[in-house]
Amino acid sequence: MKVLVTGAGGQLGQDLMAAFAGDDVIAAGHRSLDVTDRDQVLGAITTTRPDIVVHAAAWTAVDACETDPDRAFAVNALGSRHVAEACARADAHLCAISTDYVFDGTATTAYREWDATNPLGEYGRSKLAGEREILGLVPAASIVRTSWLCGAGGANFVKTMMRLATASKDPVRVVDDQHGCPTFTADLAGAIRVLAVARRPGLFHVTNQGPTTWWGFARAVFDGVGADPERVVAIRTAELDPPRAAPRPLYSVLDNAALRLSGLPLLADHREPLERLIKELSS
Repeated sequence: MKVLVTGAGGQLGQDLMAAFAGDDVIAAGHRSLDVTDRDQVLGAITTTRPDIVVHAAAWTAVDACETDPDRAFAVNALGSRHVAEACARADAHLCAISTDYVFDGTATTAYREWDATNPLGEYGRSKLAGEREILGLVPAASIVRTSWLCGAGGANFVKTMMRLATASKDPVRVVDDQHGCPTFTADLAGAIRVLAVARRPGLFHVTNQGPTTWWGFARAVFDGVGADPERVVAIRTAELDPPRAAPRPLYSVLDNAALRLSGLPLLADHREPLERLIKELSS
């Protein structure tokens, strides 16, 4: 099986390369494939003619997207249009990665795949536009929405909290009014492989299980490295100093309903891969 991964150098992309290691996998990082360049994307995909394209390339700097929406839409929306067009021409199954930011966070129960979207900021709007581009051009594509990504590669919340936990004994202020499900890229990449190989069409919410807040997640990291979790001080998003440019959905827990109802396995509780990741990063 031939598989092309866009965004292959990113945090998730690195684990996707590992998940497809037994296949003929083509790494298309941003330096080798600019998804905003239609001719480049069409050339790369129609020339290699992969069986599957996993589209993980995205501009995920949420606050930067808010101040540069044109770039956000060029990468996340128009880039997805180009990838989808190329997949349609090459008859490749497309599996694309999206985000919990397509929701506004006003719900009180976990969001299902069929719930109404209403993104608050430019990042969420650009990713939702990308979903629509993909489904308009490749109706049988798989779209995987996920949240709060952490992994061994790249910068992420777990690495930041591990550094703060061991750097000093000072209190660490973390927001406690944003709720979501941490998702670990190694686990997510395995689930993406299952969906892509089976050519499962439609929307899928894929996260590790166990909703928490950033404050609760930070305490779990502190506890995992043997630091005092009481050092993690709960604050509200409105108390962040400096304030963030982009609004965050306060409740973006994703119900993995399409997986569950299809009889497909759910990812483990997030505390299990957190323990593994801490051990890996500490070794």
